[in-house]
Amino acid sequence: MELQANAQTFWENQWMKTIERSKAEQPARSEARGPCDINRWDNMAKDFAQRTSGEKASVKRDATLKQLVDKGILTPKTRVLDVGAGPGSWALPMAKLCAHVTALEPSGGMIDIMSKRIEQEKVDNISIVQKTWQETDLAEQGWEKAFDLVFASMTPGIDGPDAVMKLMAASTYYCYMSAFSGPGMNQQFAPLWEKFFDRPMPQKHTDIIYPFNLVYAMGYRPDITFSWWNKEIDWDRDHTIRHITRFFQSHMEITREAEQIIADYVETRCVDGEYVPAAPVCRGTMTWSVHEDRKTRSGGSDGI
Repeated sequence: MELQANAQTFWENQWMKTIERSKAEQPARSEARGPCDINRWDNMAKDFAQRTSGEKASVKRDATLKQLVDKGILTPKTRVLDVGAGPGSWALPMAKLCAHVTALEPSGGMIDIMSKRIEQEKVDNISIVQKTWQETDLAEQGWEKAFDLVFASMTPGIDGPDAVMKLMAASTYYCYMSAFSGPGMNQQFAPLWEKFFDRPMPQKHTDIIYPFNLVYAMGYRPDITFSWWNKEIDWDRDHTIRHITRFFQSHMEITREAEQIIADYVETRCVDGEYVPAAPVCRGTMTWSVHEDRKTRSGGSDGI
């Protein structure tokens, strides 16, 4: 029997098919990327922390936190789990608004930066746990339904249906998740990908369409919003070259010729030394309640 598009199993299958297709289309040399590619995140920690602490990023982050406060999702009593906490870009400001933040982050490089920031800002209600989301056992950690808000912002740890289910299993009430909508940052690499591998880039399997429709099909009604980053990517020439090079290091050997091709491409996208994105980048953000009294089988929004 053909599965209905509003069935949970349908969206689990659609997401897994996209994941498998994406893996099959990767170059032979491609390393396992995402939550297990810790070295890559260690190497980019400094640049990533700088990129996510800029003025534009801070303004958008403050606006998001204000919305969570205004909706009663983030309160002085809230216990938060921040999945893929990175350098603490969200954990630190959230800690000033809630009871406690558990920051889950696998990268030692990211944790070093976050620890220094915690010390500098004299924050005493953040606990750091160094693990990937995939290797985290909720029962072993005592995290089953242990948090009021489970928060996952743009993290590669949310890489399939099981990862979303685990978010919900750790939450007593609310979940927050953001991810790219459409090709995301990958479209910045697409012209070079086609040049290096002579074929289009594989479809991105972390598009927010999959978790949104999965959660919806489970009977929950997430609020979802979209924002564009076309004017918020403040990268200079050297930062952009490092970022693109690190991406391709997971897929190919970076020869001198490849370095020159990347540098030449970046030059064509720079104006006055600043990178101009090849296309606007869209991000989707969704919040939802996992409480049973907010579950429905009919239309309508959670209203959170």
